[in-house]
Amino acid sequence: RGQQELNTLRQGLGSLASAQYRSGGIDPSLALFLSSNPDDFLDKASSLDQLSATQAEALTKIQGKQRTLAQQRKEAQDKLKDLADTSKVLDDKKKEVQGKLGDAQKLLNSLTAQEKAALASDESRANRSTERPNLGKDVPASQVGAAALAAAQTQLGKPYSYGATGMATFDCSGLTGYAYRQAGVNLPRTSQEQANAGTRIGRSELKPGDLVLFFGDLHHIGLYAGNNMVLHAPRTGTVVRYESMDNMPFQFGVRIG
Repeated sequence: RGQQELNTLRQGLGSLASAQYRSGGIDPSLALFLSSNPDDFLDKASSLDQLSATQAEALTKIQGKQRTLAQQRKEAQDKLKDLADTSKVLDDKKKEVQGKLGDAQKLLNSLTAQEKAALASDESRANRSTERPNLGKDVPASQVGAAALAAAQTQLGKPYSYGATGMATFDCSGLTGYAYRQAGVNLPRTSQEQANAGTRIGRSELKPGDLVLFFGDLHHIGLYAGNNMVLHAPRTGTVVRYESMDNMPFQFGVRIG
């Protein structure tokens, strides 16, 4: 659209220039001397001055439009580069996830029928267990943490869905983000970003409502519920539930507020 506007301005300037060229371009004093009607010539000269002013204004508009268009093109090129970089990162992440899924499928295929049945039974029992377990008597470190944990507890039993932030379904960071929004705090979207949203703490320092990060690449997050239990949205096929922190490789905690 900007280029079209610039082209329109240029066409208008070209028409002005053509009209000026057709008027002759001889010295004004000589033209006045040769004119058979000096009054008519002076009227035309006044019109020509107005035409020149219009031409100058058109030139200014064109210069401004050219500068704006150049800036817009540069911004567009920068955004295209950012999109290309992001696309590459997403493609690499997709390949990584596909590799992990392949490894997980190989592991699952290596299990005996009895082991698969036991695993399915444990998973089904864990999903049905939405009652509050023994969480001990630890006190949250802040009202914010207490409010976040309370909000997360209202979502027990909701299904896991990758990329979901509520209210019907959640992924792990979607649940923690939702919980802290109810407490008046906006967290970043992903678990890796949320890992840097507050003060990092060790396992012995954890209080109910603190964020807890798992796995070396920090791809999983939940809320510490007390007594070595985490409240989280585990993975596809599960629901928001309590679970022992010993079931996953704990990395560190994060205290918000």
